[in-house]
Amino acid sequence: MNQTIETILNHRSIRHFKNEPLTDEEITTIVRSAQVASTSSYIQAYTIIGVKDPAKKKKLAELAGNQSYVEENGHFFVFCADLFRHEQIGKWEDADVIPSLESTEKFMVALIDASLAAQNASIAAESMGMGICYIGGIRNDLEAVSEVLGLPERVIPLFGLAVGYPASDSSVKPRLPLGAVYHEDAYMADEARMKAELDQYDETISSYYHERTGGKRSDRWTGQMAAMLSAKKRMYMKEFVEKRGFDKR
Repeated sequence: MNQTIETILNHRSIRHFKNEPLTDEEITTIVRSAQVASTSSYIQAYTIIGVKDPAKKKKLAELAGNQSYVEENGHFFVFCADLFRHEQIGKWEDADVIPSLESTEKFMVALIDASLAAQNASIAAESMGMGICYIGGIRNDLEAVSEVLGLPERVIPLFGLAVGYPASDSSVKPRLPLGAVYHEDAYMADEARMKAELDQYDETISSYYHERTGGKRSDRWTGQMAAMLSAKKRMYMKEFVEKRGFDKR
């Protein structure tokens, strides 16, 4: 096993960072690492916004559900799906690009491009001894986030990425069994097999929480998922996405 794989397998979310801002060189290295991620048809349909302004970080922390680590970190990145520059290209090149930009396909391309770039950024940061935490909470109010960041039409903030040097450590959270996520040649839809795998995983997760919290929690993963998916959350998303010029066709 090489060092890169060890870094990947040692991933854990960090929510307490030292009061140590990243240097411009470190930020540049992380962003350059993000940029060399694979991109569909070379479209590079994303933008990364680094937030240094303390007032903006505080506001984003509030919008994300009062998550302190959005405000208190080494640097905060926001990854955006971005087709704004491609609309401008259409104008400059006298090409009708709007139907394509408003397609579900290009919406998916922008989401995937941004996600691949973010994972490259995360691995780069972790390889330099930093910790990271993805922040989906910025989607609680994307209209307000867009206003804070001055985003034009055809740009959607997808998630934040808090990066910094860890002030405290955490353990690696167990993932689903390999057989639950890796199928060969065809999807394995055997419900009995799935139930057995998830029952075993529930025991693993319950033990993990019990040990981590000194017996205060013993959640099952399937119970967590059922509760989470039963609650309606961010149901405004489709309307917002279409309003920003995505996924109309």
